[in-house]
Amino acid sequence: MNNTVNGAVCAGILTLAAASVDAALLSRLGGLAVYDTDRDITWLADANAAAGTIFDDGFSNSDGRLTWNNALTWVDSLTIGGFNDWRLPFTPDPDSTCIGNATSLGAEGFNCTGSELGHLFYDELGGTAFVDILNSTDPDLALFSNIQAAYWSGTEIASDTSLAWGMSYKVGLQAGTSKVNTSFAWAVRDGDVGTVSEPSILALLGIGLIGFMTYGRN
Repeated sequence: MNNTVNGAVCAGILTLAAASVDAALLSRLGGLAVYDTDRDITWLADANAAAGTIFDDGFSNSDGRLTWNNALTWVDSLTIGGFNDWRLPFTPDPDSTCIGNATSLGAEGFNCTGSELGHLFYDELGGTAFVDILNSTDPDLALFSNIQAAYWSGTEIASDTSLAWGMSYKVGLQAGTSKVNTSFAWAVRDGDVGTVSEPSILALLGIGLIGFMTYGRN
């Protein structure tokens, strides 16, 4: 391989490695999970994995809608990829990032990127207020399946613990609802599950360095 081609290959490898490091959402566990490098959390790729389970107590026993307590019990029962510390997403209360807070509740409104559900909707999947996330053209949307209309947060509302936070993925609204109502559950966990679907970044960097060393000898 001549010096020009060798250098081009090495540059391409290092560019790919850098792009992988910078990527915000990365597929994990062979497509079963998605790691958010910005928040250092891992989402279950199936956004309606509770459907048809014994915890499904919505309008049917297969739609995936759950009361808040059932959503907590379901996510606590999960073991995916050997990890059993899955949970519901977190919502800060108050959430100062919200726009259009129309009530005394401290984390209600649009563009609420302080919460994990809001960050995923607006910052990672390119969501827009009042627009269904399924209309987003962000390619990262393809990393997930079965995205539903609205999701529970694992956070109770501080001013009224009969309510819990949640978020509409139809319009991008973060709001509270009664825990006895039903909504959907999306599992998340802290940290990276560690199984990369792409070639190892270190391996790519190693190949690049070997290439540069070879280039230097020619």
